[in-house]
Amino acid sequence: MTANQNGSNVESATTKDQNDMERLRQLREGFDAIRNELKNVVIGQEAVVEELLIAIFARGHCILVGVPGLAKTLLVSTLSQILELSFKRIQFTPDLMPADITGTEIIQEDPLTRERKFVFLKGPLFANMILADEINRTPPKTQAALLEAMQEQKITIGGQSNSLPSPFFVLATQNPIEQEGTYPLPEAQLDRFMFMVTVGYPSAEEEIQIMKMTTGGAKTTLQPRLKAEDILRLQDIVRRVPVGDHIFQYAAALSRATRPKEADSPKFIQEWVAWGAGPRASQYLILGAKARAGLYGRLHVTIEDVVEVALPVLRHRIVTNYNAEAEGIASDDIVRRLLKEIPRPADPARK
Repeated sequence: MTANQNGSNVESATTKDQNDMERLRQLREGFDAIRNELKNVVIGQEAVVEELLIAIFARGHCILVGVPGLAKTLLVSTLSQILELSFKRIQFTPDLMPADITGTEIIQEDPLTRERKFVFLKGPLFANMILADEINRTPPKTQAALLEAMQEQKITIGGQSNSLPSPFFVLATQNPIEQEGTYPLPEAQLDRFMFMVTVGYPSAEEEIQIMKMTTGGAKTTLQPRLKAEDILRLQDIVRRVPVGDHIFQYAAALSRATRPKEADSPKFIQEWVAWGAGPRASQYLILGAKARAGLYGRLHVTIEDVVEVALPVLRHRIVTNYNAEAEGIASDDIVRRLLKEIPRPADPARK
């Protein structure tokens, strides 16, 4: 390699790093702008907003769990407006069929040639952001159609593949109270969701603000902050955020510690857990940590990033046994205890 070629390569690498830093700055500024814009419509729920945005920029899907009236639908629809994404809300019901969400073929006659042919009419899944409202109220056949679209990002009808738009996110909601007549998602299907986000009650002060905002006549005009092409570019930047070996080791240690059949799993895991998290949990811990680092404008991942995404990644991937249920131990309790007991490696760069 000549000196000129070597210098050119160094210059190219420097330019690439500068571009990445500039886009990370845009991501951080966009994150702040999105949160500020959401505050005009949604009161509180800062942690929920952060987790949703982490999943979006990591190309993941979310399932939101919370009682009715906590603004889950409002949050998702508002977010789609701020990101200038096409949005569809699907209310899942016991009589909903796969074709109702994917679309169907109809016979159409050409007015000139009188020739009949099948034409595909797209269903509501053909949008950037899908709100699958009360996903556990529809039969497994329709749930499977949604989950296939999430995984493949395409729909096959009549032997023809139809690509879904990019970016594509599914944000499903689930009511934890009423379980009669529902079809709970099995663990294998829950594993397709990057995060399970719990939506809690507002504080007393936030509830007063909600009443003042929603019982008056004022209307809020939202300003778009990012577009679909911006999100796609920033998703690529998130994937390029470097991760140290000690971060990979810590994420793997967390996931593996949830498995009761591992020889070195903690004793409380063997007592309370029937099945632990699979390798997809380790992948999502890293991707979530990368996205969180990017949202805060950092070109490196820390242990704290992994810790912050551990609950939404792991809570729906840990299946507790009868012993845990008898003692009132939930998966969240197990994850929090793991975060206390699994040793956190020191950052080699700070030694």
